[in-house]
Amino acid sequence: MASKPKAAAAAPEGEQTKAGLPLKKIIIAAVGVVVLGGGGFGAFKFFSSGHETHEAAAPVVKPAVFVDLPEVLVNLSNTGSDRTQYLKVKVVLELPDQALMAQITPVMPRVLDAFQTYLRELRPTDLDGSSGLYRLKEELTRRVNAAIAPNKVSAVLFKEIVVQ
Repeated sequence: MASKPKAAAAAPEGEQTKAGLPLKKIIIAAVGVVVLGGGGFGAFKFFSSGHETHEAAAPVVKPAVFVDLPEVLVNLSNTGSDRTQYLKVKVVLELPDQALMAQITPVMPRVLDAFQTYLRELRPTDLDGSSGLYRLKEELTRRVNAAIAPNKVSAVLFKEIVVQ
């Protein structure tokens, strides 16, 4: 009979189960499993739903519109050389949509004037290498955008460049 009072005294403290584990440890383990399982499920739903919205929200890509400009022929700036050099350029403007084409057409003389005045100031050394052509393309894009503001072209593309 002495063993019963000792077991009764130990029971309120840890409340032993039949397997011998304290009930508090089992409850803490169960809560931990539920928290980790809920966190894993939440992460799965977050990442899988985010992936689906990216594919559903993908914008429809509109085809680009291209506008051919007339050929431009200018003499390059002469820096003391007796020989005159010429630059012949064929350019295409890339527009983001068809509606912009109707807005650019009336101001095309302004665009060509911006090209002429800039190209006449170039020296043959300004066009050396790919970096020279890249700078030329960037400057022409900037000048076209200034001429047609507030509208903007996507890019200025070269069809032909000849330095003679």
